[in-house]
Amino acid sequence: MRLEKILLEKFHFSSFRKGQKEIIQDLVKGKNVMAMLPTGAGKSVCYQLPGYILEGTVLIVSPLLSLMEDQVQQLKSRGEKNVIGLNSFLSYQKRKSALRSIHRYRFIYVSPEILQSDEVIHALQKIKISLFVIDEAHCISQWGHEFRTDYLKLDDVKNKLGNPPCLALTATATEMVIKDIIHQLDLSDVVKHIYSIDRPNIAINVKKVESLDEKIKGTIEFVKSLQGPGIIYFSSRMWTEKMTLILRENGINRVAFYHGGLENDDRLLIQQQFIQDQLDVICCTNAFGMGVDKANVRYIIHFHYPSQIESYLQEIGRAGRDGNPSIAILLYCNEDHDLAKSIVLHDLPNYEEWALVFTLISNPIQKPSLHELELMMYERHGISEIKWRFMKYQLEHEKVYVNGSVNLHIGVEDAKIKILNIVHERARLKQRDLAGFKRWIEDVDRCRRETLLWRFDQMLENRPECCCDYCNFDIQKYGNDGKISNTYIFTDWEEELKLILKQSGEGQNG
Repeated sequence: MRLEKILLEKFHFSSFRKGQKEIIQDLVKGKNVMAMLPTGAGKSVCYQLPGYILEGTVLIVSPLLSLMEDQVQQLKSRGEKNVIGLNSFLSYQKRKSALRSIHRYRFIYVSPEILQSDEVIHALQKIKISLFVIDEAHCISQWGHEFRTDYLKLDDVKNKLGNPPCLALTATATEMVIKDIIHQLDLSDVVKHIYSIDRPNIAINVKKVESLDEKIKGTIEFVKSLQGPGIIYFSSRMWTEKMTLILRENGINRVAFYHGGLENDDRLLIQQQFIQDQLDVICCTNAFGMGVDKANVRYIIHFHYPSQIESYLQEIGRAGRDGNPSIAILLYCNEDHDLAKSIVLHDLPNYEEWALVFTLISNPIQKPSLHELELMMYERHGISEIKWRFMKYQLEHEKVYVNGSVNLHIGVEDAKIKILNIVHERARLKQRDLAGFKRWIEDVDRCRRETLLWRFDQMLENRPECCCDYCNFDIQKYGNDGKISNTYIFTDWEEELKLILKQSGEGQNG
């Protein structure tokens, strides 16, 4: 069957985007594929279309529940009933029912964490997995910018499922990270499809300001003058809330803040309001964006810059997915680097926290189980979930814990030294990435698009008319002609959430 015919029948597209067909052709042949496509290039089609050709089930590992649910709903809206997301949104009974009837699903979305469940693995072993897909595959790499320890266990999962053909997908990865992904997954005879990360429809504007007050004023002016919708990124939850209030005080009412401290229902509501054009501006941390499929975002503003260039690319890539002109603005002042340095190691356990863990493990009277240690670190010592995931992985990887109990046959002090060396190396790499990004920000003597591509061993193929601040372009092309909606959005959160959930439920029943 011609691939174009399936593309039209199932996805309502008349032609493939760059790279899609070549990737699909290799997957249909049963090859392992490592693919890098820019954000907005239609990566999901690369694994969804083969699902209508290959015999069996496509298993997709996805890092975010919101992203997973969005993909599931999109497939259902196209008439695909045999799709499910195995995640915490499912009740216990629905999950048990889904696992009993696992054979009927063409597409199964899972988180890397749920693949650590023996119950889920046993169910998946009973069916034919025709394609094992890893989305946001840079999370696999210890050198990538989104280090997730459960991603490092996917090679073992793949082997338990009969080692099916694998597709590793990412939007941003250096050559070193790509090699590490292939190594971590133990992919043999892998075909690489690496395309340019350049998004020529996104103009890049980096602007130095002299003070925090000037940065606030600049942000207000941009939001008032630019064509929306837009996303503003901050490094702290406090600043998302503070700037939302400031913007409202300046007559910009269709704005909301979003960060990891909000309740799930609140995050879902804000996300849906933004997608449905009820909000013009989101002030957010990096918790926002990956699961938001919104094609018409016109601008991205970085009030604080991220700690590495890969994250920056991911975040600006959320603009202009419809292919229309968009702009990415980064505002910085001298004080920003000190702030970035203070938070770059925030999610990495420090020496004192590791010392505490090994003190508890070395207790001669009662050595805590891994579960007991987890509870102590959460409840008594307030450690974050991200830090604990890293700790747990290292403790298991270095065999300090085996099957949930302290390994009495290992030299704990030797393991401690080895783990602290790993932490030191991770910290060094994080600081190196931050320093490299700072150099890019402060380099005003070369084209920013060119130097961005050099980081990924790529060359600029065609310079767009609106390229970057070095190449100079007319920022007024991105203006809104002075038109800003001052209408307050409907904010009866409980009622609106009921409507959203009701619509979601109707979609699932359909």
